[in-house]
Amino acid sequence: MRIPQVETCLPELMPFIDSLVIAFKSGELNSWPAMAERVHGFFTPVMMDRMDHFLPGWHKMASYNQGITLVHVTSVLASLLLCLEFERASSDQQTLMKWIVLFHDLAKEIYSGKRDYTHGFRSAAITGKMLPVLGFPVQNVVGIEDWSLLTANAITRQDGEDIQDNRQLPAIIGGIDHIFGQHTPAASVIKAVLFHMSINVLAQWPQTAPLSDTEIQQYIDEPLLPLLKTMMIVDNDAWGFFEAERKQRERDETLAVFERIERLISLITQ
Repeated sequence: MRIPQVETCLPELMPFIDSLVIAFKSGELNSWPAMAERVHGFFTPVMMDRMDHFLPGWHKMASYNQGITLVHVTSVLASLLLCLEFERASSDQQTLMKWIVLFHDLAKEIYSGKRDYTHGFRSAAITGKMLPVLGFPVQNVVGIEDWSLLTANAITRQDGEDIQDNRQLPAIIGGIDHIFGQHTPAASVIKAVLFHMSINVLAQWPQTAPLSDTEIQQYIDEPLLPLLKTMMIVDNDAWGFFEAERKQRERDETLAVFERIERLISLITQ
């Protein structure tokens, strides 16, 4: 099954990310102001339009809080290329990981002093609509629009905050499997985006609606596991991009959580 390449759709993007990695390794790139300057210099209005064509919502995502999410997502891509799990992944897995990073915060809305607890579901809703446009195979085109609306609106309230409504997961996951097929590359990309705010990996930053152990066993399958683990490692790495000790500490914490998840999954595959 041929997987669409990021480099085909956005040929300028990955060479730019490569240049960030080279500059970081050499010590030339060593601060957030320097990173932000390079990022904003690359994402010209023309480049932003190209990004928004393949990743609708990119413009809006980058408009919040002086473009903090734009810098973050770019840093996640750079962190991905530096990640041991990415290096050890197959070529197809590496391609899926790039798409997951590009989509994971697409619907994120950042306001001063507030976290966006529902953007995982909302970003997944966009991902599901766009993967067929990008060339990912689809089993049943009918139903994508309804599924996207269901996923984007799977929101409830808790302690005065909007949080994702995990009670909708049976319908959301059932829709993914029906439209894209079970265990397919497209299904794995969408689920990784969907669940990247659904697992507690850092004690300092707990999620508001984490999956239960039963839900983990129901919804996280073996093809998804390495993609989701890598996504969550590099998401954290990007926030501590210039802090080696922090990255190692958070990496160890995340790996310990996923070792437990692997054991949970193995219990139902034995």
